[in-house]
Amino acid sequence: QLQVAESGGGYVQPGGSLTLSCAFDVSAFETYAIGWFRQAPGKGRESISCISTSGGPVYAESVKGRVTISRDNAKRTVTLQMNRLQVADTAVYYCASRIHYYCSAFAEDFDNWGQGTQVTVSS
Repeated sequence: QLQVAESGGGYVQPGGSLTLSCAFDVSAFETYAIGWFRQAPGKGRESISCISTSGGPVYAESVKGRVTISRDNAKRTVTLQMNRLQVADTAVYYCASRIHYYCSAFAEDFDNWGQGTQVTVSS
C-alpha cells in the first residue's frame, strides 16, 4: 500500500500564501500522476490541480493563476504553492496518486489518498 502524507496546512488571512507538500513512500514514484483535491464543509471533493509524470501541470479555473504545482521525483514529493488565498479556499486539502502518465480531474481515477490537511482562510 502506497503511503501518502500531506503537510503545510494552517490558518492564513485573505491574500496570504501557503505551501502544501505531499510525500510518498513508494518506489517508481516517477510513474505516478499526482493530484490535489479539496473538500469544503458540505461540498463534494473538488480537483484543483494535477501534475503528470512528465511534470505537466493542470489547474482548475477556480485556482488558475494563484496556484503552482511541482514535483521532485528524487525526493518523492509534490508541492502546491498557493497565493492570494481567498475565504472560498477554506477546505481540507488532499493529495492522491494514480499510476498513469496523464492527469485526471476525477477522484475515482486516483488510487491512494492522504489523510488531508486543513487550510483555513479567514480575517
